[in-house]
Amino acid sequence: MPHRRPLSNISVLWLLLAAAPAIAGEAPAALSHVGDAQDDGPHSPLAGQPVAFTATVSADFRTGLGGLFVQDRGDGNPATSDGLFVRPAEGFAFPDGLAAGRQCRFQGRLVEDKRGADGVTTLLAERIDRCRDAAPVPARVLDALPADWEALEGMRVRIDAPLTVTGTDAIDRYGELAVSFDGRQWQPSEVARPGSPEHAAAAARNARQLLLLDDGSGQRDPAGIAWLDGREAPRVGDRMRGVEGVVDRDHGSWRLQLDTVPVIERGDRPPPPQVPGNVRVAAFNLENLFNGDGHGGGFPTPRGARTPQALDAQLAKLVATIRGLDPDVAALMELENDGYGEDSSLARLVRELNADGAQWRYVDAGHGPGTDTIRVGIVYRGDRLVARGKPAVLEGGPFGERSRVPLAQAFRRKGGKQDFVVVANHLKSKGCSEAEGADADRKDGQGCWNALRLDSAQRLDAWLRSAPLGKGRDRVVVLGDFNAYAMEDPMRWLREQGGWTDAFAAAGVERPYSYVYQGLSGRLDHALLSPALVPHLRGAAEWHVNADEPDAAGYAGRNVPGPWRSSDHDPLLLGFDL
Repeated sequence: MPHRRPLSNISVLWLLLAAAPAIAGEAPAALSHVGDAQDDGPHSPLAGQPVAFTATVSADFRTGLGGLFVQDRGDGNPATSDGLFVRPAEGFAFPDGLAAGRQCRFQGRLVEDKRGADGVTTLLAERIDRCRDAAPVPARVLDALPADWEALEGMRVRIDAPLTVTGTDAIDRYGELAVSFDGRQWQPSEVARPGSPEHAAAAARNARQLLLLDDGSGQRDPAGIAWLDGREAPRVGDRMRGVEGVVDRDHGSWRLQLDTVPVIERGDRPPPPQVPGNVRVAAFNLENLFNGDGHGGGFPTPRGARTPQALDAQLAKLVATIRGLDPDVAALMELENDGYGEDSSLARLVRELNADGAQWRYVDAGHGPGTDTIRVGIVYRGDRLVARGKPAVLEGGPFGERSRVPLAQAFRRKGGKQDFVVVANHLKSKGCSEAEGADADRKDGQGCWNALRLDSAQRLDAWLRSAPLGKGRDRVVVLGDFNAYAMEDPMRWLREQGGWTDAFAAAGVERPYSYVYQGLSGRLDHALLSPALVPHLRGAAEWHVNADEPDAAGYAGRNVPGPWRSSDHDPLLLGFDL
């Protein structure tokens, strides 16, 4: 979402006309209260008119937002705001000494500043005088979600109710942090069928509970977030108390422009998950592991690390994650599709995994699989498992050009007597580039390419029913990034029509998630079990090392040591008795 987008030519012309000096003899309306300018609706009844009133500066954001907020003692009407944003009219400069706590007489013209689709009542100041020191503007204390943010627009508030951090993806880009009054927010299509009344209710609840904490600046890619006081950014799930600032509206979201440092109650980072069973199976989207030319050159690559040093840092995080999971076999997504030789990304990863004496190996499909820039892969512990026969791939149709080609391999535990099959899968993403027709965004919450993902899921099911690895190998687990949340068409079809079992539901895991997008948590990464494998499942877990972490914790940012933000997806881990 762009931040403080430039105004259109029409909007600029309108504002210039609105900012013009009052017509000779047109006296400003003397307002008894700021609330007279705000009224009880989204638009001021005095928009376009010259006004004058006395108020106290509640927050000074001239260096960030180009103006300041003012507030008076109120008009006694809870439906009208007692605060207002003030910025200078063209040719006018704020007087010296203006700061929070100064009470002045403000004169100018009221306009509705356009911020995206929103109109925010603003005073274009043409004169400020009669200033004196006054008592600081007290913050309105909120113990719960207010019934109407509109009645608080421009006012200073302190939220004593605990807030939960729900999204950090805009903190480094725009200085914004998403929080909620109601705990973690869930993708509607993770919890309800797209297009259903329950889906609409979930979306409406999310919108109602959402609040953005802003840094009081319109700057993009800010060098530092002042209200974080130089500390590490919070993680999704952290709690915040004593949040204080001024209520503002910008590009469709209510927000607090902060000028004080809130108290952040940071949760502990989770230890590696433990699941019972004698065979552990993992799935992990590596977020573009690209190796250059394999000899330290070929950078920057089309995706992933930009330098050899960044690749080293990326590999260190990926290795820390995989070692922490300690699986016997892992399905991997977003590997560079650069063959299986010693110079390949897959071979480099396995060498790094074996640096501690482990015996990791990788499945060699001969080529690809597929012709996409990225591919899936499978790695396994050669000291624990035996690869049985050759791998199989599913090509054609949506696989290759859109969805990545699936890779299947049979394994047997050393000393065991039962084969099981691991299928690495990665369906088409939700991005709308080139999407049209049935693949265009249907506005039901499933994004673009839903029809293609559903087709991919149905073809994947038919392929596995054909026993591509030979008859009798009916213990199958399909893992990976399906780019579909739990209640979307592809996942529902696989469960309800294909007969596949959600491993996390079978293991009794409540509210699993592997991905956070725009402050909403859900699962794009799934593990599906064939009927013959379900009785062998002993546990399922996700390791939340990535989805909750801010981008800056990754190798391209502050590079917090360890597995933290090794990818944008959380890995999952299953335990079986085989």
